[in-house]
Amino acid sequence: MMGEGRRTQAGRSAETSDALIAAARPMFASPGYSEVSLENIVKAAGVTRGALYHHFADKRELFAAVFEQVEGEVALRMAEHVASTGHTDPVELMRAGAAFWLDACAEPEISRIVLVDAPAILGWTRWSEIGNRYNIGLVRTLLTDAIESGRIAPQPVEASAHVLLGAMREACLYLVRAEDRDQARQDAGSVIDGMIRGLTVG
Repeated sequence: MMGEGRRTQAGRSAETSDALIAAARPMFASPGYSEVSLENIVKAAGVTRGALYHHFADKRELFAAVFEQVEGEVALRMAEHVASTGHTDPVELMRAGAAFWLDACAEPEISRIVLVDAPAILGWTRWSEIGNRYNIGLVRTLLTDAIESGRIAPQPVEASAHVLLGAMREACLYLVRAEDRDQARQDAGSVIDGMIRGLTVG
């Protein structure tokens, strides 16, 4: 019975945390982090301010949880997109993943939460660490497959994965800050595509 009670309490705790994240996420997407009050978030979530502080130290930590949720969802969508292309060539899969991520950058929620507010609110180090956590695995796997298949020359996989992710991150920042996003998408896509093609053998 005690074990059942603890599970029930844990379930209620998870529900409260999920409710806060669900309430905060659309507000952080628009109008944005700086324009959202904790009072509005707890009201939308249907919980008390004390309940919020029980789960999150402050608004910044709640934002971090929302950011992680968005990153996780985008990473899953990208993996599903890459798998759905039907390509067997790991280099083509890398190109498909890069193109998907650049297109995803244009989505308002991703643009605002992941690329505009997250670096400023969480700092560059934490922002990139969280992003890498959700994306480095796929890049590492594709690089390893490409090297093993002979499509890419042997090279340090971990270093290459971080460099490629860094380039993608900068390309997305360039895209969301551009006045002409269509042209920026075309230019950034061309540069990233050229980087990936430049890794290939033959």
